[in-house]
Amino acid sequence: MIENIEYNTEREFLIIPEYGRHVQKMINHATSRETKEERNKLAKAIISVMGNMQPHLRDVSDFQHKLWDQLFIMSDFKLDADSPYEKPSKELLEARPSPLKYPQNFPKYRYYGNNIKTMIDVAITWDDGEMKEALMYTIANHMKKCFLNWNKDTVTDIVIFNQLFELSDGKIDLRNSDEKLQDSALLLKDRKKFTAKKPFKKNNKPRKRY
Repeated sequence: MIENIEYNTEREFLIIPEYGRHVQKMINHATSRETKEERNKLAKAIISVMGNMQPHLRDVSDFQHKLWDQLFIMSDFKLDADSPYEKPSKELLEARPSPLKYPQNFPKYRYYGNNIKTMIDVAITWDDGEMKEALMYTIANHMKKCFLNWNKDTVTDIVIFNQLFELSDGKIDLRNSDEKLQDSALLLKDRKKFTAKKPFKKNNKPRKRY
Protein backbone atom coordinates (compact mmCIF):
# COMPACT_ATOMS: atom_id res chain seq x y z
CA MET A 1 0.00 0.00 0.00
CA ILE A 2 2.85 2.37 0.71
CA GLU A 3 4.11 1.97 -2.85
CA ASN A 4 0.75 3.22 -4.25
CA ILE A 5 0.72 6.47 -2.26
CA GLU A 6 0.54 9.55 -4.51
CA TYR A 7 2.12 12.86 -3.54
CA ASN A 8 0.87 16.18 -4.86
CA THR A 9 4.35 16.97 -6.15
CA GLU A 10 4.14 13.91 -8.41
CA ARG A 11 0.57 14.48 -9.59
CA GLU A 12 -0.63 16.36 -12.62
CA PHE A 13 -0.75 20.14 -12.41
CA LEU A 14 -4.28 21.45 -11.81
CA ILE A 15 -5.19 24.16 -14.30
CA ILE A 16 -8.13 25.43 -12.20
CA PRO A 17 -7.52 24.10 -8.66
CA GLU A 18 -10.92 25.26 -7.38
CA TYR A 19 -12.63 22.25 -8.95
CA GLY A 20 -10.27 19.72 -7.42
CA ARG A 21 -8.42 16.73 -8.81
CA HIS A 22 -11.45 14.50 -9.35
CA VAL A 23 -13.02 16.91 -11.85
CA GLN A 24 -9.67 17.18 -13.61
CA LYS A 25 -9.50 13.40 -13.91
CA MET A 26 -13.05 13.32 -15.27
CA ILE A 27 -12.11 15.84 -17.95
CA ASN A 28 -8.97 13.89 -18.84
CA HIS A 29 -11.09 10.74 -19.17
CA ALA A 30 -13.61 12.52 -21.41
CA THR A 31 -10.79 13.85 -23.59
CA SER A 32 -9.40 10.34 -24.09
CA ARG A 33 -12.68 8.87 -25.38
CA GLU A 34 -12.62 7.88 -29.04
CA THR A 35 -16.19 8.64 -30.14
CA LYS A 36 -17.53 12.17 -30.18
CA GLU A 37 -20.91 10.98 -28.97
CA GLU A 38 -19.36 9.65 -25.79
CA ARG A 39 -17.27 12.81 -25.32
CA ASN A 40 -20.38 14.99 -25.66
CA LYS A 41 -22.24 12.87 -23.11
CA LEU A 42 -19.40 13.03 -20.61
CA ALA A 43 -18.90 16.77 -21.17
CA LYS A 44 -22.53 17.53 -20.28
CA ALA A 45 -22.24 15.38 -17.16
CA ILE A 46 -19.09 17.19 -16.08
CA ILE A 47 -20.76 20.57 -16.66
CA SER A 48 -23.57 19.46 -14.35
CA VAL A 49 -21.08 18.50 -11.64
CA MET A 50 -19.17 21.78 -12.00
CA GLY A 51 -22.42 23.75 -11.70
CA ASN A 52 -23.36 21.93 -8.48
CA MET A 53 -19.96 22.82 -7.02
CA GLN A 54 -20.55 26.54 -7.54
CA PRO A 55 -24.17 27.30 -6.59
CA HIS A 56 -23.30 30.95 -5.86
CA LEU A 57 -22.81 31.49 -9.60
CA ARG A 58 -26.31 30.41 -10.59
CA ASP A 59 -27.57 34.00 -10.50
CA VAL A 60 -24.65 35.27 -12.57
CA SER A 61 -25.38 35.98 -16.21
CA ASP A 62 -23.88 33.57 -18.74
CA PHE A 63 -23.23 31.01 -15.99
CA GLN A 64 -23.32 28.04 -18.37
CA HIS A 65 -21.07 29.86 -20.84
CA LYS A 66 -18.45 30.31 -18.14
CA LEU A 67 -18.60 26.63 -17.17
CA TRP A 68 -18.10 25.48 -20.77
CA ASP A 69 -15.14 27.85 -21.15
CA GLN A 70 -13.58 26.46 -17.97
CA LEU A 71 -14.17 22.92 -19.19
CA PHE A 72 -12.14 23.49 -22.36
CA ILE A 73 -9.45 25.40 -20.45
CA MET A 74 -9.04 22.54 -17.96
CA SER A 75 -8.70 20.09 -20.85
CA ASP A 76 -5.85 22.26 -22.20
CA PHE A 77 -8.11 22.88 -25.23
CA LYS A 78 -7.77 19.19 -26.25
CA LEU A 79 -11.37 18.16 -25.62
CA ASP A 80 -13.20 17.71 -28.92
CA ALA A 81 -16.82 18.11 -27.89
CA ASP A 82 -19.79 20.12 -29.09
CA SER A 83 -20.48 23.25 -27.07
CA PRO A 84 -23.59 25.45 -27.17
CA TYR A 85 -21.24 28.43 -27.09
CA GLU A 86 -18.20 29.53 -29.04
CA LYS A 87 -15.11 27.69 -27.88
CA PRO A 88 -12.42 29.80 -26.21
CA SER A 89 -9.07 30.30 -27.90
CA LYS A 90 -5.80 29.34 -26.25
CA GLU A 91 -4.00 32.17 -28.02
CA LEU A 92 -6.52 34.71 -26.70
CA LEU A 93 -6.26 33.34 -23.16
CA GLU A 94 -2.46 33.49 -23.15
CA ALA A 95 -2.26 36.90 -24.85
CA ARG A 96 -0.53 39.50 -22.70
CA PRO A 97 -2.07 42.97 -22.39
CA SER A 98 -0.17 45.89 -23.83
CA PRO A 99 1.72 47.89 -21.17
CA LEU A 100 0.02 50.99 -19.86
CA LYS A 101 1.77 54.26 -20.48
CA TYR A 102 2.60 56.26 -17.38
CA PRO A 103 0.90 59.67 -17.63
CA GLN A 104 3.64 62.24 -17.82
CA ASN A 105 2.39 65.31 -19.60
CA PHE A 106 4.92 67.82 -18.32
CA PRO A 107 7.82 66.29 -16.40
CA LYS A 108 9.46 69.69 -15.94
CA TYR A 109 6.98 70.78 -13.22
CA ARG A 110 5.95 67.54 -11.57
CA TYR A 111 4.84 69.19 -8.35
CA TYR A 112 1.75 70.53 -10.15
CA GLY A 113 0.42 67.07 -10.96
CA ASN A 114 -1.45 65.84 -14.01
CA ASN A 115 -4.78 67.35 -12.95
CA ILE A 116 -3.44 70.86 -13.54
CA LYS A 117 -2.56 69.98 -17.13
CA THR A 118 -6.07 68.59 -17.64
CA MET A 119 -7.62 71.77 -16.24
CA ILE A 120 -5.43 73.89 -18.53
CA ASP A 121 -6.45 71.87 -21.58
CA VAL A 122 -10.13 72.33 -20.68
CA ALA A 123 -9.72 76.06 -20.11
CA ILE A 124 -8.14 76.49 -23.54
CA THR A 125 -11.25 75.04 -25.21
CA TRP A 126 -13.61 77.49 -23.51
CA ASP A 127 -14.85 80.63 -25.21
CA ASP A 128 -13.53 83.94 -23.94
CA GLY A 129 -15.61 85.43 -21.15
CA GLU A 130 -16.01 85.70 -17.40
CA MET A 131 -16.24 81.93 -16.88
CA LYS A 132 -12.99 81.28 -18.70
CA GLU A 133 -11.24 84.12 -16.88
CA ALA A 134 -12.43 82.80 -13.52
CA LEU A 135 -11.20 79.31 -14.41
CA MET A 136 -7.78 80.61 -15.45
CA TYR A 137 -7.29 82.42 -12.13
CA THR A 138 -8.53 79.38 -10.24
CA ILE A 139 -5.89 77.30 -11.99
CA ALA A 140 -3.22 79.91 -11.23
CA ASN A 141 -4.16 79.98 -7.53
CA HIS A 142 -4.06 76.19 -7.35
CA MET A 143 -0.65 76.19 -9.05
CA LYS A 144 0.60 78.66 -6.45
CA LYS A 145 -0.65 76.42 -3.66
CA CYS A 146 1.08 73.37 -5.19
CA PHE A 147 4.28 75.38 -5.63
CA LEU A 148 4.31 76.36 -1.95
CA ASN A 149 3.63 72.79 -0.84
CA TRP A 150 6.71 71.39 -2.54
CA ASN A 151 9.08 74.31 -3.01
CA LYS A 152 10.05 77.53 -1.29
CA ASP A 153 7.97 79.35 1.31
CA THR A 154 7.25 82.28 -0.99
CA VAL A 155 6.69 82.72 -4.70
CA THR A 156 5.75 85.74 -6.79
CA ASP A 157 2.70 85.80 -9.01
CA ILE A 158 4.79 86.44 -12.11
CA VAL A 159 6.52 83.07 -11.64
CA ILE A 160 3.17 81.30 -11.60
CA PHE A 161 1.95 83.30 -14.62
CA ASN A 162 5.11 82.45 -16.59
CA GLN A 163 4.80 78.75 -15.86
CA LEU A 164 1.08 78.78 -16.70
CA PHE A 165 1.96 80.48 -20.01
CA GLU A 166 4.53 77.74 -20.68
CA LEU A 167 2.25 74.82 -19.75
CA SER A 168 -0.56 76.15 -21.95
CA ASP A 169 1.80 76.56 -24.93
CA GLY A 170 1.23 80.30 -24.83
CA LYS A 171 -2.56 80.06 -25.02
CA ILE A 172 -3.18 81.38 -21.48
CA ASP A 173 -1.31 84.61 -20.82
CA LEU A 174 -1.84 86.36 -17.47
CA ARG A 175 1.61 87.93 -17.30
CA ASN A 176 0.33 91.48 -17.84
CA SER A 177 -2.67 91.08 -15.56
CA ASP A 178 -3.29 93.42 -12.62
CA GLU A 179 -5.19 90.70 -10.75
CA LYS A 180 -3.46 89.42 -7.62
CA LEU A 181 -3.38 85.77 -6.67
CA GLN A 182 -4.09 84.56 -3.17
CA ASP A 183 -1.51 85.70 -0.64
CA SER A 184 1.27 83.22 0.10
CA ALA A 185 0.94 83.76 3.84
CA LEU A 186 -2.69 82.59 3.77
CA LEU A 187 -1.81 79.48 1.78
CA LEU A 188 1.04 78.66 4.14
CA LYS A 189 -1.24 79.25 7.12
CA ASP A 190 -3.76 76.76 5.76
CA ARG A 191 -1.00 74.25 5.12
CA LYS A 192 0.35 74.52 8.67
CA LYS A 193 -3.16 74.18 10.07
CA PHE A 194 -3.66 70.80 8.40
CA THR A 195 -0.12 69.52 9.02
CA ALA A 196 0.08 70.51 12.69
CA LYS A 197 0.45 67.55 15.01
CA LYS A 198 -2.16 66.91 17.64
CA PRO A 199 -0.91 67.30 21.22
CA PHE A 200 -0.17 64.04 22.97
CA LYS A 201 -2.50 63.35 25.86
CA LYS A 202 -1.06 61.29 28.64
CA ASN A 203 -3.36 58.69 30.06
CA ASN A 204 -3.15 58.85 33.84
CA LYS A 205 -5.69 56.13 34.46
CA PRO A 206 -4.26 53.25 36.45
CA ARG A 207 -3.73 50.06 34.54
CA LYS A 208 -5.96 47.20 35.45
CA ARG A 209 -4.26 44.10 36.72
CA TYR A 210 -5.83 40.73 36.44
